[in-house]
Amino acid sequence: MIPTQSQSFSMLLVAIAPFLTAFVAPTIKRFLPDHAGWVLALIPASIFVYLLSFVELIAGGEKLQFALPWIPILGIELSFYLDGLSLVFGLLISGIGAFIVIYSGGYLQGHPHLGRFYAFILMFMGSMLGLVLADNIITLFVFWELTSITSFLLIGFDHSRQASRRAAIQALVVTGGGGLLLLAGLLLLAFTVGTLNVSEMLGSAELVSGSITYLPIFIFVLLGAATKSAQVPFHFWLPNAMEAPTPVSAYLHSATMVKAGIYLLARMNPILGGTVEWQVTLPILGGITLLTGAFLALRQTDMKQMLAYTTMASLGLLVMLIGSGAEEGILAAMLFLVAHSFYKGGLFMVVGSIDHGTGTRDITEVSGIWTSLPVTFFGAALAAISMAGLPIALGFFAKEEMYIIAKGMEWQHWLFTLVALLGNALMMASGAAIAIKPFLGPRLTTPKSPHEAPFSMLAGPTVLAILGIATGLFIYEFGGWFFSPSASAIYNHEVANYLGLRFDPIPISLSVATWILGGLFFWKLDALRDILHRIGRVWTWGPDQGFDQLMFGLVRFSDWITRLFHHGRLELYLFLIFVALAAALFIPMILTGSLPPVPDVLPQLRFQEWGVLLIAVLGLFAVVLGKTRLVAIVSLGIQGFAVALIFLLFGAPDLGFTQFMVETLSVVILALVMTKLHLDQRDNRVFEEIVRDGGLALICGIGLTTVLLAVMQTDLDTTLTKFFIDTSVPIAHGRNIVNVILVDYRALDTLGEISVVMTAGIAILALIRIRTGGPKRGIGVIKKPANRRASNAGTKARGAS
Repeated sequence: MIPTQSQSFSMLLVAIAPFLTAFVAPTIKRFLPDHAGWVLALIPASIFVYLLSFVELIAGGEKLQFALPWIPILGIELSFYLDGLSLVFGLLISGIGAFIVIYSGGYLQGHPHLGRFYAFILMFMGSMLGLVLADNIITLFVFWELTSITSFLLIGFDHSRQASRRAAIQALVVTGGGGLLLLAGLLLLAFTVGTLNVSEMLGSAELVSGSITYLPIFIFVLLGAATKSAQVPFHFWLPNAMEAPTPVSAYLHSATMVKAGIYLLARMNPILGGTVEWQVTLPILGGITLLTGAFLALRQTDMKQMLAYTTMASLGLLVMLIGSGAEEGILAAMLFLVAHSFYKGGLFMVVGSIDHGTGTRDITEVSGIWTSLPVTFFGAALAAISMAGLPIALGFFAKEEMYIIAKGMEWQHWLFTLVALLGNALMMASGAAIAIKPFLGPRLTTPKSPHEAPFSMLAGPTVLAILGIATGLFIYEFGGWFFSPSASAIYNHEVANYLGLRFDPIPISLSVATWILGGLFFWKLDALRDILHRIGRVWTWGPDQGFDQLMFGLVRFSDWITRLFHHGRLELYLFLIFVALAAALFIPMILTGSLPPVPDVLPQLRFQEWGVLLIAVLGLFAVVLGKTRLVAIVSLGIQGFAVALIFLLFGAPDLGFTQFMVETLSVVILALVMTKLHLDQRDNRVFEEIVRDGGLALICGIGLTTVLLAVMQTDLDTTLTKFFIDTSVPIAHGRNIVNVILVDYRALDTLGEISVVMTAGIAILALIRIRTGGPKRGIGVIKKPANRRASNAGTKARGAS
């Protein structure tokens, strides 16, 4: 379905509205210091309501495309695509985002930079909305990188702490580097399919999988998704990102950033899925990430770190499900995605409320506070129920669906299911620990007297926890509205909605096994933590340390390169530049076999042209053999005048006279500048330097001449010439085509040349002002002594001593 122009603009507004709001957020915070969060939350709430209006249409099988011209000549549009998958992501980002903005106002109440934080979080929201709604791959990549940049600002928000700065840089390097790999994969994909729009690529799976570019496309896209969604071995940035304020952690883990990689894999499944590479690599990568994150979560005592590692595990599980290739796996992925967004966003906000109310988030230092934080406990309990996958919760249906894969009765299906079961049980233990240990048991003394959080910090976790249960109660209705359309978009054909309570022996048995095993892990949590700590003391190296070593090695390598090439010797700089020029001239011609034979490149010159050439050669010898610098400078003008004569001979008097003036001014200016360098002296150079520099100059001269003469033998393409002739008067309003080219068609280039000349002039002025004034040399005029007699007396005294 193709929307109207106004609808296209409305969808563009959905993507950019958070950015526009970010500009005014600090001002709103200044005038409404206590209620800015509620006011700013109206924007994501409005976006949520707007997207909700498309639910019935999308559920009916419609897909909407919105496009506005961006760079038409390159086929790049600000195009957006709304189907079941992008709709679910858009609703999660905007809906949870509204609660995060409200929560931020309470959590950071009184913070001097709260207005700046609102701006950052809204830009982050806009980046994610643009990413999941983008159709054109260039649009997608731009928003993809914006998520990395805005997350950098959020993670490093407390920039006075070294740990925050390190975590922000680490996240930016890992996700930004993955983004560059993703760009390579997307461009290869566009080259293979012949379109830049993802919606037009969806039916080209056979074309892509049969192409020789499939493997590099798959690797680049997978690496881009793996770095964004914290898959092993790129997972280390995610726990470190907990240095960010809790609202950032809640939003980043529930609905944004880390889910971007999952969205990418889900979107690419109809294009790259169905192959052996896809269905083997993704489950293995996801399974390793699932178990690694789930075990590392039990090792932590910081509740935010526990949740961070369970997020890493959940992302691994989602990658497993998307890579399974089964319809049940895809549907389970969407169920688990939404369930995880609800309970993980709620639990992070619960931990923030505990930290706000007690002054600590260490699970071993807080207990028995449920009477002081009853609403927080209520939200934590409901979220933990969904995380454990207990009946009627949305998490229950997600686990039931993924366990249906075990009915395949092959060893791959059972291995897949056992890995998922173990990971789910471990994550259940972590969720139960956060929901039970801080609230129940004997009261412990905490840094602050426990008290309930303000309403702005309770609305989000409470509503999200209730949604995790309510969605399960009405699973068939929500399945028809959201889960079936989104799974159909990933699977690329209709996935029927059969969700509901039913008794299936295999999934039910596996769910019971998950609960029993999860309860056992929770019961022995302290013992498991001790075992994991002992293993950690033996195995000390990890990807986090590897990142530091890599960055240290990069700095050392950069230092070595700097010392190697930036040694301060100008003559060697020039020598390397001309060596590179010679290589650039000859190597391409040699490799391509386009080096013309000598007889073919020698031009047929007339008598007067030979005369001009002879003048240039005489000038060359005058420069080389000049006894003083002044003679060499003046002789340089001979080549310039020879070029001017060539312009005159070939019917370009304007260029000829311009060359005459430029050459005259150059000689005069050089002579004036060089007066400070003793022009009556001669440079004494050793024979080896003369041979080296003279030989290199000769090689470069021959190379340039050969290239120019070879180019002249090719057919002249007059397309650009005709364009200039046809458009210089009607468009640029100028009859002198050369002038029009300089000031209109190449205006930026001319501006750059002027800037270079200006910079060179400033540098020359600085050189002219150099004076010798004692033991030191510097740029600028050194002040003379105010009293000349005192200066002379000091000189005599130094001589006498």
